[in-house]
Amino acid sequence: MEAGGRPGAEARRLKGWFGAHRYLVLRRLSQVLILALFLAGPWFGAWIVTGNLASSLTLDLLPLTDPLLLLQVFATGQVPEVTALIGGLIALAFYLLVGGRVYCSWVCPINTVTDAAEWLRCRFNIKAGAHFSDQTRYWLLGAVLLVAAVSGGLAWELVNPVSMVYRGLVFGMGLAWGVLAAVFLLDLFVGRRAWCGHLCPIGAFYGLVGAAAVLRVAAARRERCDDCMDCFAVCPEHWVIRPALKGADKGLGPVILSGHCTNCGRCIDVCGRDVFAFTTRFNQNHRPALGGENHKREVSS
Repeated sequence: MEAGGRPGAEARRLKGWFGAHRYLVLRRLSQVLILALFLAGPWFGAWIVTGNLASSLTLDLLPLTDPLLLLQVFATGQVPEVTALIGGLIALAFYLLVGGRVYCSWVCPINTVTDAAEWLRCRFNIKAGAHFSDQTRYWLLGAVLLVAAVSGGLAWELVNPVSMVYRGLVFGMGLAWGVLAAVFLLDLFVGRRAWCGHLCPIGAFYGLVGAAAVLRVAAARRERCDDCMDCFAVCPEHWVIRPALKGADKGLGPVILSGHCTNCGRCIDVCGRDVFAFTTRFNQNHRPALGGENHKREVSS
């Protein structure tokens, strides 16, 4: 990162503003579009999608069910309906292809709240120094399933921030405002990426799913890295970068294999040297073609 500057200064200079924010813009459009599809029915009577992010039916044809919701149902001792099972298998297959935590970065509406807190924290140099164990989210995931088993109900869905936001947008925000404020303030003043990166049981579940995903980010040109640290500054799970970026001397390939990579693409955006690119888990020697400004710089350097 350039002294006194924000992450991606070099990328903005070389690729322009949109080139340095391409995946961020696409993620925001994705989040807004998905939420709009769900709200079009209750708000405007256009029932393209019925249900919510936990369980839905698109065009009266395509069922989608959150696999974590199905696990909770099984934990209660009940058997989900066939349509729900089919919807869960479809969703699971999709996230096994593109990466489980794509849900966190491209779908979940809470991501916009935590990203806003992170932006403000960096902008005003707010110190959020609390540290959470990497295992905390897994303990909370286990607690969600345990409570379902003991109570016989889907208790988590009553306090799940994603579910609360959707219900709030349909029926009135009420308590949902308090939950959003709590997540925002937690990330802003208590710990960096505290909710999404350390506490959210949904993220923990999709991180487990993402461990086997096909679509990956790779430090495809890691030899070009100049240690500016911009990628570490913007990555919501920055610890996943180092093995792929710095692991050549340990025989590690350039593909980020951690299931907790959210495939958000921000490392690709902010890197002015085009170190990162999307690829698959099977392509350990991926080398994207360069062009434009970056190719000229490579030739002249």
